[in-house]
Amino acid sequence: MSRINKNVILALLTLASSAFLLFQLYYYKHYLSAKNGAGLSKSKGSRLGFDSTQWRAVKKFIMLTSSQNVPVFLIDPLILELINKDFEQVKNTSHGSTSECKFFCVPRDFTAFALQYHLWKNEEGWFRIAENMGFQCLKIESKDPRLDGIDSLSGTEIPLHYICRLASHAIHLVVFHERSGNYLWHGHLRLKGHMDRKFVRFRKLQFGRYPGAFDRPELQQITVDGLEVFIPKDPVRFLEEIPHSRFIECRYKEARAFFQQYLDDNTVEAMAFRKNAKELLQLAAKTLKKLGVRFWLSSGTCLGWYRQCNIIPYSKDVDLGIFIQDYKSDIISAFQDVGLPLKHKFGKVEDSLELSFQGKDDIKLDIFFFYEETDHMWNGGTQAKTGKKFKYLFPKFTLCWTEFVDMKIHVPCETIEYIEANYGKTWKIPVKTWDWKRSPPNVQPNGIWPISEWDEVIQLY
Repeated sequence: MSRINKNVILALLTLASSAFLLFQLYYYKHYLSAKNGAGLSKSKGSRLGFDSTQWRAVKKFIMLTSSQNVPVFLIDPLILELINKDFEQVKNTSHGSTSECKFFCVPRDFTAFALQYHLWKNEEGWFRIAENMGFQCLKIESKDPRLDGIDSLSGTEIPLHYICRLASHAIHLVVFHERSGNYLWHGHLRLKGHMDRKFVRFRKLQFGRYPGAFDRPELQQITVDGLEVFIPKDPVRFLEEIPHSRFIECRYKEARAFFQQYLDDNTVEAMAFRKNAKELLQLAAKTLKKLGVRFWLSSGTCLGWYRQCNIIPYSKDVDLGIFIQDYKSDIISAFQDVGLPLKHKFGKVEDSLELSFQGKDDIKLDIFFFYEETDHMWNGGTQAKTGKKFKYLFPKFTLCWTEFVDMKIHVPCETIEYIEANYGKTWKIPVKTWDWKRSPPNVQPNGIWPISEWDEVIQLY
């Protein structure tokens, strides 16, 4: 028998040992771990989520804001929706008990938080510390719209948005500012010329395409993926506000130009009317909000807001619009309960309904109900003496928020189209004599109520 080479034997033994070791590893992973530690395997796999780029970015951001006492809260729509689906379980999760990353580990480019600016005490110091921790931050500023009505202060800039990037994930910090009427407002995210438009994918941001207004949310602290964060106490309500939060500013510059051409009426009578009209509008808004009924500034009240940022002193009434689908049968009784008796009721719910309530000092509150057709909206009018019906046509519109007489209140987003429909192209010129049956360019006859129905559709008080 030939002599066996020692090197060959050594190589064979090494190969056999390696194969046996691999077999042991395979057996342990697929059999022993499944039999004796299935939960361990699952836990180990789920922990991998906590190493994701977005979770690490969020964790570092929360550590930063917590250490600097920056009062941020989560407003990211996707994460709030996920939390809301499992809200009770999330609320009962204690810090450190989470074994699976469900929310902040969802692959995405951004996570959105908000900050109430009046509670922020050390903005510049926070900014420097963020950069020292590895964040690259972009600050977006613009003029403070709350000061536009004051010539000497208009142009003062305030922070509106922060974008802080860590690796491939960005934190979008939306800065909320207090406004009259106890609500929160955020500005438009508009990049200036010198800013890097490739810094992040700005078009994917869910806040900042336009200014927004929100009711001040009550907050609560919960544990999400092992991180303690604040969220709106009623996440469903906040989520419902987001798609309808668009805000339009009053046009102070144009209002000043208007009053340079047409002197403002500052007589005692005009001042008294504006004061009473403001109180009436605030009472009407409070009443309708309690009922859960959407409404907006209409007719002359809308014109006054858009043209001169104020109530028109010679209008003698307050005008509101309501979509007929939002009508509630207890609207009349609700207004009567707050001291506004019904002056007249014209039409029916299904056709040309309008209500008028009597305020103090002969100021009326007129509510017009709007009906939707295929390509337009309309509200009706009725002449009490003859029963003639009139229809006022408007292009379709949506609702935006604005600030008027110290309130957050709705106006048509497509404001100029709405006003031109009602007042024509010459709406900038004050007209003190107005015939509601002939003057509006959008009015047209709509038949006549049958005499047999007059007691139902024409009710005067």
